[in-house]
Amino acid sequence: MEEKGITPQFLSDLRRGILDSFSLNEIQSLCFDLGVDYESLGGEGREAKARELIAYLHRRGRLLELIRYCVEARPNYPWPQMNRYASSVAQPPPVQVEVKITILFLSADPTDASRLRLGEEFREINEQLRLARYREKFNLSLPYLSLRPRDISRALLEAQPQIVHFSGHGTSEGALCFEDESGKAHFVQPEALAGLFKQFAEQVKCVVLNACYAEHQATAIAEHIDYVVGMKREISDKAAIAFSVGFYQALGAGKTVEEAFELGRIQIMLQGVPEHLVPVLIKKG
Repeated sequence: MEEKGITPQFLSDLRRGILDSFSLNEIQSLCFDLGVDYESLGGEGREAKARELIAYLHRRGRLLELIRYCVEARPNYPWPQMNRYASSVAQPPPVQVEVKITILFLSADPTDASRLRLGEEFREINEQLRLARYREKFNLSLPYLSLRPRDISRALLEAQPQIVHFSGHGTSEGALCFEDESGKAHFVQPEALAGLFKQFAEQVKCVVLNACYAEHQATAIAEHIDYVVGMKREISDKAAIAFSVGFYQALGAGKTVEEAFELGRIQIMLQGVPEHLVPVLIKKG
């Protein structure tokens, strides 16, 4: 995009206009809409962030995108020398915003159940994504541990994930084990979780239930979610962690959910554990 004639005074006036028109939170939203990493901009506070944002876009020949955004958001503000750039502002190229895939890790390990290596599983997932070829496309949110039933909806609302990973216990009757206020097991039936995920069907695309006997839950949730992984029967810690390693290695390399599922099962085989047929992938419908 052509940016001839941009003077230091123009840049100063533009910065002043942003400071007059936008709060700090609105500057953060502005950065998101333009595909700029707000946290990577130097300095603290509105003045520093506005200055660095202008400099960042100017260096990349994208200043007119910023002008367009400001004019559309605050049409009554007297933006500097706008007549000169009116034709450029009128039909800007589309802004490319990279959307990250957020992964939410949920776990519960009640005190009255056998202990699981849930911390190790989260560390492995984090490590596989950190080393992945497409690591910048994923955001692994902070884990929710010792999960109580009331925490599930809050976690989904706060993290707004596309992938939800639950690690914990399941019963042979098909319930998943969460924790009550005292840390003991609280059982949640398939229809309850299916109803919850129905409310997030536009957002969540994949659910991984890394828990024993979770196939019943997976089948119910798959009425609303595109891909759900469950377990046919009991699964050992070693096999559960191996599956997670293979699954997230593959996603981080750009593979599909179906391909990642198969590589998760293969990783169980590579560990010499005879449980590679325990995980099942259920598709919506």
